[in-house]
Formats: sequence, C-alpha cells, structure tokens
Amino acid sequence: MPVLKELLEYQEVDKQLRKIEQAVSASEEQKKFAQANKFMKSAPERFETQDKRAAELGALREDLIRRTEDITKQIAEYSDLDEMVEEGGDVSFYKKNAQALLDRLRALKSEMQKLNADIAAAVEEYERFKKQGAAMQKQYKEYKAKRDELVGAHKEEVAALRARLAEIGKKIPSDLLAKYQQKRKENIFPIIVPLSGNMCVCGMDFPLALQEKLAGGNVVECEHCRRFVYKA
Repeated sequence: MPVLKELLEYQEVDKQLRKIEQAVSASEEQKKFAQANKFMKSAPERFETQDKRAAELGALREDLIRRTEDITKQIAEYSDLDEMVEEGGDVSFYKKNAQALLDRLRALKSEMQKLNADIAAAVEEYERFKKQGAAMQKQYKEYKAKRDELVGAHKEEVAALRARLAEIGKKIPSDLLAKYQQKRKENIFPIIVPLSGNMCVCGMDFPLALQEKLAGGNVVECEHCRRFVYKA
C-alpha cells in the first residue's frame, strides 16, 4: 500500500530533529568535548607506548655502560705496558690492541651521546604529553558539563519529536522504515525526494519502467544515490 504521505510527514518531523542534532554537533561545546574525549580514549595506549620506549632506552643505556666498563678494564691492563714488554711481549701487538680498544671506546662514547639525546627527547615528549593530559582532563569535565547543558535545553523538544516519529512510524512498513533509518545513519538527507522531470535529484535518469512504478504514491529507490523517489 502506498505510504508516501506518511513517509513525507516522517521526514518533515525528522528534519526538525536533525536540525537540533546538527546544531549540537556543530557547537563549540560539542567540539571541545569530542576533542578531549578522543584524547582521553587514546591516552592509555600512548602512555603504554612511551613506557615501552623508556624501557628500551633504559636497556640500551645499561648495555652501553656495561660495554664501556668492559673496554675500560681492558685498557687499564695496558697501564703496565713497559713491564709487559720487558717480559718479552710484542710492543707493536700491544699498541695495536690498545688503539683498537680506544677506537671502540670513542665509538661507544658517540653512541652514548646520541642515546642521551634520545632519552632527553623522550623525557621532553613525556612531560609535554603529561601536561596536555592534565589540560584535556580539565577540558573534558568543563565541556562535558556544557555539552550536557546544551543537550538538556533541547531535551523536551527532542522527546516530543521522537514520540511523533514513533507514532508516524507505526503506519510505515517496518522494512521500509528500517531502510529509511539506515540511510539516515549514513547521512543521506533528504531521503525522500520528488522526481524532477525524468531525473532524480542526484542527476540519474529514471527510465519509463521505473517511472511507471511511481504511480499511485509509490516510492522507488534510486540506484545511484539510494534515495527514495516519488512523483509529485
């Protein structure tokens, strides 16, 4: 049975509800609340990532310190080079080994400098994120209250509109209403549009076979934009 009248009435009431929803969504209160809420949800994961990075840097530092101490001990053994030579040691061999150890020590020193810079950068990032977290916590509480106040100001109007939609919806086949509501979720609006000449509002041509189906107040789903099309 044709339900064009009910669908158009449903959409008109829904249009008023959508206008309120858009006003709330576009408000500064909602934007600030959403920004803080998004940060708060991602914060634990980001803190975990930073903790892992700190543990990695700490392990690298401990390894560099251990390697440096080992090489320093080996170099210290060459402090008695004269005595070792007197005992028949090959001085060129000892010098070559000592130089290799010094080179490795310099390389480790360079690694340590870079690592210290990485640690300093990680600490700076952590402190910055911690301050941002404190600011976002404050913003979350402040703008949640403001957003809730804004929503509350429209509470009665929204309830009345939803009650009216529920009343009209009883006269619309459930499968058709479900399709309407799905399109609404996908931000397709208006959902029900008149045929303009031989075309849908999206510009797609409606063949005669489809146009004939519009007779008597029926609606047809556009194959391109998926809106419901009717013939005025």
